[in-house]
Amino acid sequence: MGNGAGADTRSVTAKVLAMLEAFTPATPDLSLSELARRAGVSLPTAHRRAAELVRWGALERGTDGRYRIGLRLWEVASLAPRGLALRDVAMPFLEDLYEVTHENVQLAVREGLELVFVERIAGRYAVPVLTRVGGRFALHATGVGLVLLAHAPTEVQQQALTSPLHAYTPKTITDPDRLREVLAAVRRGGYAVSDGQVTLDALSVAAPIRGRNDEVVAAVSLVVRAGTAEPMNLVPLVQAAGRGISRMLQPRFAG
Repeated sequence: MGNGAGADTRSVTAKVLAMLEAFTPATPDLSLSELARRAGVSLPTAHRRAAELVRWGALERGTDGRYRIGLRLWEVASLAPRGLALRDVAMPFLEDLYEVTHENVQLAVREGLELVFVERIAGRYAVPVLTRVGGRFALHATGVGLVLLAHAPTEVQQQALTSPLHAYTPKTITDPDRLREVLAAVRRGGYAVSDGQVTLDALSVAAPIRGRNDEVVAAVSLVVRAGTAEPMNLVPLVQAAGRGISRMLQPRFAG
């Protein structure tokens, strides 16, 4: 599109956002040519926009000439109420949950048809998990994702149920009718269980976090090694954390 493949009709803002989106956990630093190619812009455009982003602080340019996300972008992102502000409210409860279990504790919010992990505490000897702070994941497989999807607007649920459901393991729910039943059970019970749906060795139990008007704005989960605990023994712990965060959150955020 940008590199001679035809006229690029995107706005300047769209091009800048495409450049920022070019950075991923797998590619945290990029050369100018890589940045141009991944963003679909011409090399001269990438050079101009990258220079502006560096001056503002959204990007940093190392001595090796490669670009990385800048600290000022992180500072601005920290103002998001569903990001670090939510984390600050939730952190004492997440730490308490970790101290009781010494297992993986996770906090997530929904963004479209994906979830974003806002915080996680990893147990040193706990089962490895495929999550990182700021990372995204599909809603239908994880405990937090099932909670967030179960309480999402009807149109979001319908879109998720009619989209391909990726199988991470043989236990991942990929049948829309079965998933619809699971989501109904999550709403009735006030918790979700994901047993071996992301990795076969992990069991996740999650509960909702509610903002004003009782709207579910986030979810908290505990992830343990499959076969080491009964899910129903973990449910009260996770629900207590969810209720505690909700009590602190409701006076501060509108959801």
